[in-house]
Amino acid sequence: MQGQEVSALGDGRRRLLRLAGAVALATLLAGCAGLPGMDMPASSSAPPPPPANAVGTGQIKVGLILPLSAAGNAGLAAQSMRNAAELALAEFNSPNIQLLIKDDAGTVQGAQQAAQSALNEGAEVILGPLFAHSVTAAAQAARPRGVPIIAFSTDANVAAKGVYLLSFLPESDVNRVVDYAISTGKRSFAALVPDNAYGTVVEAEFQQVVARRGGRVVALERYPSDKAQIGDPVRRIAQAAAKADTIFIPEGSEALPAIIQALVSSGVNPRRIQLVGSGLWDDPRILNEASLQGGWYAAPDSAGFRNFANRYRTRYGQDPVRTATLAYDAVSLVAALVKTQGAQRFSEEVLTNASGFSGIDGIFRFRPDGTNQRGLAVLRVGPQGGQVVSPAPRSFGT
Repeated sequence: MQGQEVSALGDGRRRLLRLAGAVALATLLAGCAGLPGMDMPASSSAPPPPPANAVGTGQIKVGLILPLSAAGNAGLAAQSMRNAAELALAEFNSPNIQLLIKDDAGTVQGAQQAAQSALNEGAEVILGPLFAHSVTAAAQAARPRGVPIIAFSTDANVAAKGVYLLSFLPESDVNRVVDYAISTGKRSFAALVPDNAYGTVVEAEFQQVVARRGGRVVALERYPSDKAQIGDPVRRIAQAAAKADTIFIPEGSEALPAIIQALVSSGVNPRRIQLVGSGLWDDPRILNEASLQGGWYAAPDSAGFRNFANRYRTRYGQDPVRTATLAYDAVSLVAALVKTQGAQRFSEEVLTNASGFSGIDGIFRFRPDGTNQRGLAVLRVGPQGGQVVSPAPRSFGT
């Protein structure tokens, strides 16, 4: 998973939601409504309390499916995402929605039951689940009802018409950073790619964008997860490096330092060849790696996430997980559509509008096939962390 607040309208109390043509700009997508003076006047009579598994008292029911009871990091991430969803409700001025919070425990059966329960309670849209297998299961329940899903999985294979992924897809950051490299004059690429499912996805996107932009891949090697066995693939890339001006290494902090060290030991000078990574490089442990200084990677500009994290910390007394912004943006988007789009609020035409939307992590839009496109920045690894060398776009082209 691998943040950006939306632009303010007027006095900063309203946030932009981009929709096409004559559709008016909606308000409050990323929520400044928690500022002093923003609350609506209190009603003389308090509304009835929501059910135990629901948050908010609005008329429009929205399912939120998360692995709240899952063990380990999954459960911790789910709780942080739930908190972020509630923060979005608190910061959006009087949204007419009620969140029906469902626990899928991270399982297929749990997702089916959670989705069915939300649908039976009147959910018009479902946010989540988090894992690919859970998304597929929830979609099986929602599709016959014509209820769309805005899910958080990073596996583009589960995207489909009516099943939209709000997550950070690896294809997006690979496309952005390679496109930027070619725009600066880079033409010849070598690549070291992990021999796993993630590697398969990023390799395919890498090959496509290089070819599309007129570059060439002079060498590509896949390496196993066992660090002791990376020597041969690294040596072959080092031999091919004389023909390349860029080496693409989509790896995280666990293996990347060892790979770079092996490249250096094989004669590659990181100062003379451009190192390029994926969104996995957006990690303090990588940004502190001296041998990677000057390397490029794509990620959301961090300013939005920092602002969000400060508000989250003030409310909950702890730091959010990085994926918490997905839940925040999903709830904010739904609340804005309810506020502005009437009966068509969750239609395919509205959700796949080409102008897209703005959120904590910048602009995004859903494609008709359920995948997404995000406006990402390109950053350079530097002594002070990631430094923006190509800002994130503020709007989408055609």
